[in-house]
Amino acid sequence: MKKETQIVSLGRDKKWTNGVINPPVVRASTMTFETMEDMHFAAKNKTNGALFYGRRGGPTHFAFQAAIAELEGGVGTALYPSGSAAISNALMSFLKAGDHLLMVDSAYEPTRALCDSLLAGFGVETTYYDPMIGAGIKDLIQDNTKVLFLESPGSITMEVQDVPTLCKIAHEQGVVVMLDNTWASPINSRPFEMGVDISIQAATKYIVGHSDVMMGTATANEAHWDQLRENSYLMGQCTSPDDVYLASRGLRTLGVRMAQHEKNALQVANWLATRPEVDHIRHPAFETCPGHEFFKRDFSASNGLFSFVLKEGNSKSLTALVENMKHFKMGFSWGGFESLILSVSGIDKIRTVTKWDSSKPLIRLHIGLESPEDLIADLEAGFERFNAVLNK
Repeated sequence: MKKETQIVSLGRDKKWTNGVINPPVVRASTMTFETMEDMHFAAKNKTNGALFYGRRGGPTHFAFQAAIAELEGGVGTALYPSGSAAISNALMSFLKAGDHLLMVDSAYEPTRALCDSLLAGFGVETTYYDPMIGAGIKDLIQDNTKVLFLESPGSITMEVQDVPTLCKIAHEQGVVVMLDNTWASPINSRPFEMGVDISIQAATKYIVGHSDVMMGTATANEAHWDQLRENSYLMGQCTSPDDVYLASRGLRTLGVRMAQHEKNALQVANWLATRPEVDHIRHPAFETCPGHEFFKRDFSASNGLFSFVLKEGNSKSLTALVENMKHFKMGFSWGGFESLILSVSGIDKIRTVTKWDSSKPLIRLHIGLESPEDLIADLEAGFERFNAVLNK
């Protein structure tokens, strides 16, 4: 079955939908039972889709979980109220005091903050590693290393990791591999075929697609699903059926949206590559992006999120560039239908292994579903403001 057909078809089993095209919103905290036998059956099968208690989920949840698990290629999917919650709960489900975590140096900043504060307080030691380390990861694995965490491409700077190599070496040492797979969404890579044990999505981004729901997912393979599911349940994680419905609805258009995001972003990125102000493009589909060769091997397509690095700039000129845009808005998320722009500073302060030249400013863009010609005109006007201030 092709991805486009899967996206439309998955999660619509009649046992959850009763034949309705969209899985209905079922709001419930308490499930009632007619007999003791019914109650015992529900308790025995509470992890296999039986209605047991609201925090375990209901038909709305089960339909969406089944769709995400199958799209990503895993056995089961746990739901969380945000992408950060998915990351933190996945990590805490497999780490305890005295354990060692290997965390990619290009990770999403809240992930790093979690490692340096909460996990450190729990007695978990974190070692950061260069995202391009490849087979060299073997030298960093300790006797107490329990988890290797990947984010590919990396947050902001977009390094693409050699996921199959990292997974192979980690598994040789009995280490669980987790991947923040949000950039690819559930359709543009096959994490479990590459060896990943747990694939994490900030569903807030492309799955929901409309900038109106916070949600995270973590999908596990057979060996790790029970532990992820039960520990997440013990930590009280659950999601609103209304939010799940919106995520499920967004999922149905994921394929066409991603294709348009990719097309628009490549047009804008190719235009930016011709600009005299631009040093290089940090888009996985460009040779100037670290790990481009792994993108070509491991991804089926790209999306709307990328960065570009300027040859020079200062606070005033960067402010002139990003302020007063007509179509681009400043915002910290991405994955919705709208275009976003951020001037990112202080990258060198959130890296402990890899070096970053802070003299060359970085701009991150999310290219939405607007006309790319209009977006290019917006950026062109921004560069005019940038140059006017820079050359004063």
